[in-house]
This record gives sequence, C-alpha cells and structure tokens, in this order.
Amino acid sequence: MKTILLAGFGAMGQSIFDQLRDDPRIGRWLVLERAERADDARRKLGRHGQVVQSVDGLETRPDFAVECAGHEVLGTLVPQLLEQGIDTIVASVGALALPGMIERLDAACQAGRAQLTLVPGALAGVDALAAARESGLASVHYTGRKPPGSWRGTAAASLCDLEHLAEATVFFEGTAREAAATFPQNANVAAMVGLAGLGLDQTRVRLIADPAAGGNTHTISARGAFGRLEVMVEAAAFASNPKTSALAGMSIVRAVRNRLNAIVI
Repeated sequence: MKTILLAGFGAMGQSIFDQLRDDPRIGRWLVLERAERADDARRKLGRHGQVVQSVDGLETRPDFAVECAGHEVLGTLVPQLLEQGIDTIVASVGALALPGMIERLDAACQAGRAQLTLVPGALAGVDALAAARESGLASVHYTGRKPPGSWRGTAAASLCDLEHLAEATVFFEGTAREAAATFPQNANVAAMVGLAGLGLDQTRVRLIADPAAGGNTHTISARGAFGRLEVMVEAAAFASNPKTSALAGMSIVRAVRNRLNAIVI
C-alpha cells in the first residue's frame, strides 16, 4: 500500500482526501498543514494518517506527493520534495509562469531523479493540444468566462464594475504568462494551456465576466499542421470556492488514481 503526502488540507485538500480515503491501495496519508490549522486537520484525518508541519525528518517516506496548497508552497516545498526524489503532482500550475520557476523545478527534478506532474484542472483537451505540438502549432487561444462573483477579490475588480455588469465584459487580453501572474486564483488553466501548447508567451488569453454565465467556462482553440481543435468545458464551481471549478479537484483525484492503477487512461 502507498503512503501519500498531501500538501494543503483546505477545501481542495479535504475534498481529495474524502474521495480517496477508502481506496485500499492507500495505506497512509501524511498531511502537511500550518500549525494553526493542525488540530482541525488531525480531527478530519482521523485514523488515516499523520499531520506534519515540515517534510524534514519524516518518519515515513511518502511514495509520492500531491500539492494543493497554493503558489507560494509550490515555490518553496515542491523543489524540496523533488530534490529528495519524491515524485509530485501539482495543482498550482499558474506558479510556473513566474520568472525562473520552470528552470528551478526542472533542476530539482534532475537532482532528485523525480518527476513533476501537472494536472489539467478544469480543462479538457490538454492531451490533444500537447500531442498537436509535436507537429507544430500555428496558434493557441484560451478564453475563460465566469460569473462576476467568481472574479471578486481579483484584479478584475479594478478593471470592470463587477457589481453592476449588464452584459458579458472582456476585462483582460494578453499572454498566458500575464494572465497567470495577474489572476493566480483563476488562471491556473491559462498557464496549463500555455505549457501544453505554444508556450506561455505565445498563447493568447481572453478573460470575461458574464452575468449570464451558468458556471465557469473554459475554451481552448488551436490550429496547426494537425488540423483544428476547439474544446469547451462549462464546469460547476467548487462548492466552497467559486473561483475554482469543481473539476479541478476531480483532476487531482484522477492523477492520484493513475499513480495507483495498473492501466492508465
């Protein structure tokens, strides 16, 4: 049975644990959480594992790790895990848009002979986009459309009047790197599209606040020698965080199951 280190036990981390805790192939969980939230995490984790505040000196070495704690953790904890040879599944893909982050993570992978897995989150078609890159891509566009409430608390609030929108409003157009850096809570998907396709600086992104939107809509459009790709997902919002699509958590669960399964899809 496997031991999994789960970095972050907020709403997303707890959802992942709840969906996987009865999997007989997982023998133990190590949950990395801040001291002020440790007691709550221990109560929810119960008999399934241990809560730790640091990966230094772990009594049990995890078989692999899962990060769902945010961009800051990716920049500090994840390189440490990789350098120790611990394969890591990462949810905070948008952090890879920060200057030098890809190079830093790649160096850590090389040093520890470990593998970093990026989950597609709420996106569909990432596998096809990455495959199409092999024959050359001419253009890649990502459009994110969400209700105004899903953009509250982000830079969008200073770019349009989220409280009084009467129609769909485009408040950002730029590169995937710019989108991921400016809207870290909403644009992990933009970074994922960039990394899978033409790159962060060649992928074009448009973000929309739409009062008529029924959910968070993600659209990828690409052209190249392979032909034409058009993929759209209208995802329900995560129950406790409207800025995140529920499918994002499901994507992490799938990545964990792929580490456990003999046959991988």
